[in-house]
Amino acid sequence: MMSSSIAVDTLDYAQNLRKTGVPEEQANVHAKALAVIIDEKLATKRDLKELDVSLKRDIKELEVSLKRDIKELEVSLKRDMKELEASLKRDMKELEVSLKRDMKELELRLKHDLTLRLGAMIAVGITIISVLVTLF
Repeated sequence: MMSSSIAVDTLDYAQNLRKTGVPEEQANVHAKALAVIIDEKLATKRDLKELDVSLKRDIKELEVSLKRDIKELEVSLKRDMKELEASLKRDMKELEVSLKRDMKELELRLKHDLTLRLGAMIAVGITIISVLVTLF
């Protein structure tokens, strides 16, 4: 992405180094090394602007994608919750029906047991009265 639009006058740089006492060969190597560093490692304002635009575009695309994913998840969760609610209502209704049936069966057994006990008590009572009547 980085471009080499930064111009470096390596000849002028090498001459300035030589004027300060740097040997010519060393000044030339320094100038070439500086040119390589600037060309390969430094970013220009234009490079940074292009990167900024690219990053903003990528962020916007990510935002749109995330919003879409969140909406899809929301729809899916609502559907799942409705299905769960319907399932729970069915289960509760089945449980209610089962409990009512069990309570009715228990009520019938209790009535039957009470009827038998009452019948037995009446029979005992009649027998006692019969014995008492025959004795007196």
